[in-house]
Amino acid sequence: MKPSQLDAIASLAFSSKKLGPLPIINRVCERLQLDRILEEYVPFTDRRVKLPPAKALGLLVRNVLVSREPIYGLGEWAAQYDAGVLRLPEKCLALLNDDRVGRSLDKLFRADRAGLVAALVVQAQRQFGLELEQLHNDTTTITFEGRYEFGDGRHYHGKPTRRITWGYNKDHRPDLKQLVYALTTTADGAVPVWCSVEHGNTTDDKTHIGTWDALRKLVGTSDFRYVADSKLCTIENMAHITNAGGRFITVMPRTRKEDSWFRDWMQTNEVAWEEVFRQPNSRQKDGDDEVYRAFESPQRSAEGYRVIWYYSSQKQVQDHQSRRDRMDRAFSALGRLRERMKSPRTRLTTEEKVSKEATKIIAACNAERWVEFSVTVNTEEHYKQAGPGRPSKNTQYVRQEQRKLDITFRGNEENLRYDSRTDGVFPLIVNESAENLSMRDALLAYKHQPHLERRFHGLKSINEVMPVMLHSPARIEAFLFVYFMAIFVDALIEREIRNEMECQGIQSLPLYGEGRACSAPTTDRIFTLFADTRRHVLIGPSGEVLRQLHDDLSPTQRKVLKLLGISTSKYFGDGAPRAS
Repeated sequence: MKPSQLDAIASLAFSSKKLGPLPIINRVCERLQLDRILEEYVPFTDRRVKLPPAKALGLLVRNVLVSREPIYGLGEWAAQYDAGVLRLPEKCLALLNDDRVGRSLDKLFRADRAGLVAALVVQAQRQFGLELEQLHNDTTTITFEGRYEFGDGRHYHGKPTRRITWGYNKDHRPDLKQLVYALTTTADGAVPVWCSVEHGNTTDDKTHIGTWDALRKLVGTSDFRYVADSKLCTIENMAHITNAGGRFITVMPRTRKEDSWFRDWMQTNEVAWEEVFRQPNSRQKDGDDEVYRAFESPQRSAEGYRVIWYYSSQKQVQDHQSRRDRMDRAFSALGRLRERMKSPRTRLTTEEKVSKEATKIIAACNAERWVEFSVTVNTEEHYKQAGPGRPSKNTQYVRQEQRKLDITFRGNEENLRYDSRTDGVFPLIVNESAENLSMRDALLAYKHQPHLERRFHGLKSINEVMPVMLHSPARIEAFLFVYFMAIFVDALIEREIRNEMECQGIQSLPLYGEGRACSAPTTDRIFTLFADTRRHVLIGPSGEVLRQLHDDLSPTQRKVLKLLGISTSKYFGDGAPRAS
């Protein structure tokens, strides 16, 4: 090769940037008009600001979806990707730092976030046909490590913030402060349509009225079905929804008198169960079908609402096994206590001490109803030589008595018989008539509630909302709203591909390792499939782009894009040929 040719080659530059799943995210964001809506509600009013806040927030949403990075690492993360798929002008990449992004979060905190949510939901209805007939609500906790002394509810930018404090922690970390994060999703694909951040010590029953009122404004009517757990079942909550013309389904807690009445009634009466649902065993391939039976309680709730009792064959097995496990743990711990009592150095020297320790053990195993114990005192006698010296036939002996404590434990047969008759049953309370809501439909509506739990799983385990790594309560609230927008996009992608698979009769896609079939693709699984896709650019001596290439797509990748309505050229954006 001639020297002139070598010099020409040396003057060329080759750039390789990631595309990953960002083109898929961008397609959904375009249909939602997310970037336009952000610009509308978080406007670029101060021209001295170099980085438009809507651009920074849009990039944060994409980062949360693809690879959750600390805010201070956002610029380094963005540098790996092609500037075109970041929806950010290339000159703005150098402006990304935690200070500028933090100020964008401040602007989001001051913005009309309720209006922003409404605008997104309206677009989702138009573009994706999202249905809002039935909505599901639940809460989780966002845990914080640190003192957070400014998280006391003080005002920032003229708006109150939430108290970061101790409360009932659903991550089992009562030693750490927290915020309560309430989320509402649709029955149509478990798409989040509302979120709110509450004080860390707020109880779940206090969140429902505010949430329901916000949903009524969002939906534009009170005639939607609201499904929640047993914390909805208070006189105030149910009356508020009913008086406003709303509908609800909730679980009746065990503390209600109606619950104990029916369980007592079951002890001496045969329940006329009616089978309402059956499905293949979800845990054992060759196991018995999961069967659900229903019975309309002859006694209504104290407020006059319908109470429907259900029997689940799967729950019956779980209830029995759970009780057996708790009893076994209690028996094992009590057995260890018995051995400790036999030690010559034991401190368990009185009946009171033994009883207190045994009660503590049983309570720790949650087995108070089924395990009982008794402490007995046995007297052992022995004889001791009265004086010193070698014993002889004339040696005198003194009789001595020694108290020995013992503990016996057993199952409470009466309670065991009682509870075994009610294994597998649970009550729902509804305010719709039997003509409008059958026992089967009420069950199926409630059975959708675990899909909401998957959104919390994605929030914490996949998108890694914790650790938050922010100190300002205002920015924390805004950042949690960014997560809402991210899981909103996430859920729409998942819903879109599953609906399209169902329409086309596609049973599964080879998305797992070794090409194993996946019958219910998640967005995270789709993103993993596209994680390493790249665009390559050959750059001339003057900085001009001589040629663009891209990685070839696998048949599975092409199939996924087709299901999502994205052409290959749209994915790559410029019709560049594949790299050889």
